[in-house]
Amino acid sequence: MESERDAAAAGVDLYWLPLGAGGRTGVVRASGRVYEAIAARREHRAPAPLFHSALEVQYAGERYALEMAPVWSGSAAGHGVVCEGPVGLACLGRSRLFRYEVRCWRGGAIPDLEEAVGGAQRLSTDPLRAERLLAVVSDFPAATWGRDELGAGEMWNSNSLVAWLLARSGHHPEALAPPCRGRAPGWSAGLVVAAREEQGRADPQD
Repeated sequence: MESERDAAAAGVDLYWLPLGAGGRTGVVRASGRVYEAIAARREHRAPAPLFHSALEVQYAGERYALEMAPVWSGSAAGHGVVCEGPVGLACLGRSRLFRYEVRCWRGGAIPDLEEAVGGAQRLSTDPLRAERLLAVVSDFPAATWGRDELGAGEMWNSNSLVAWLLARSGHHPEALAPPCRGRAPGWSAGLVVAAREEQGRADPQD
């Protein structure tokens, strides 16, 4: 009976938010458009809508918000911060203005979820997968945001976090894609790094 109650309460929800959702500043939206215009021209394709992803996990009667956010945007003590990384350049990470934090925030909320296209996408109700996802957050490789330090072929960012978490917890995110024929820069980087780590564990030790 206890396992049945846990299963009923467990859930992993994915959200796709348009880049710059919330309208608090036009900087993110404008810079995203410039980035996508340059990328589209280089790749000989039409520009696509850009999305960033977010996760909420329900497990054992608690709800957790998982996100990557600027350090200066909240109090670490109250937001379930598990690690931090630099933004732009590794050397800039000495300043709070150029550091991000990865949050696994029990009872927390991710801003602007009401703007998520299509609402919540339920990926799993398996309590073991939900538990695994929460357990691996602290193992996330806190590489420099906006760079490709890990040789994954794409920048490292918040989409990398979500894709990496889903891959490491058995959710098969390679089959997922943003809506509206959009793009989620950084998503494939998370998949590449997660697959590399899984292969490293599978290889026999010398």
